[in-house]
Amino acid sequence: MSARIVTFVNQKGGVGKTTTAVSLAAALGRRGQKVLLVDLDAQANATSALGVDPGDRPGVYEALLDEIDVNECVMEVPHEAVRIIPASPALAGAEVELVPAMARERRLANALHPLRGDFDWIFIDCPPSLGLLTINALTASDNVVIPVQCEYMALEGLSRLVQTLDLVRRNLNPGLSILGVVLTMYDARTRLSQQVVDEVRTHFEQTFETIIPRAVRLSEAPSHGQSIFRYDPGGRAANAYDKLAEELLSRVGVPV
Repeated sequence: MSARIVTFVNQKGGVGKTTTAVSLAAALGRRGQKVLLVDLDAQANATSALGVDPGDRPGVYEALLDEIDVNECVMEVPHEAVRIIPASPALAGAEVELVPAMARERRLANALHPLRGDFDWIFIDCPPSLGLLTINALTASDNVVIPVQCEYMALEGLSRLVQTLDLVRRNLNPGLSILGVVLTMYDARTRLSQQVVDEVRTHFEQTFETIIPRAVRLSEAPSHGQSIFRYDPGGRAANAYDKLAEELLSRVGVPV
């Protein structure tokens, strides 16, 4: 068994990227899948969204700089069937520190390699940029999931992201592919949301059928350090992410 590594990426902020990575990880964990979430964003939103305080524990920064055995960076997430390699503010300096490093684009791939046999899925939550950390994530991954919000100018910047994916495929990771595009923050009351859905589906045939609704409870959950499945288990957002997890599993051929 070897984990499928999936990077959640969109250089535009506020599109539900971290929420989708955390919620899908929790949804798959509830279905008995072994999931590791890697928080590669210095803001550490995925770490705090799961209620994890790394304290003095090493995290992804130390793993990237090859300072420690990666197994020592993996933490249990209380009350969730997920494990995490947490981020810390020190990660903000990693982009600069990695510039002179040997094989700098492959640091994350090398760090995660010993863990692939321990999990079914390794999810990587990227910073909202196309810098060296994101390139590391794309080089380490089998697939990408692209969250896109159902709002004005949703496709802005996606052409640049697709170009970056093509460059990574050509130069660093020929096997990288788009697993799917996730439509987030859908508001059924507005015509704009449906227009965005139609436009994204026209441009990306890999778009998932499941659409994530705009939900107050979903935006509240991270402040309580809980996944949506703990914070509002019967709500619309939890149901949507559970359905998305089912679609994800079927897309890769895992029985659901």
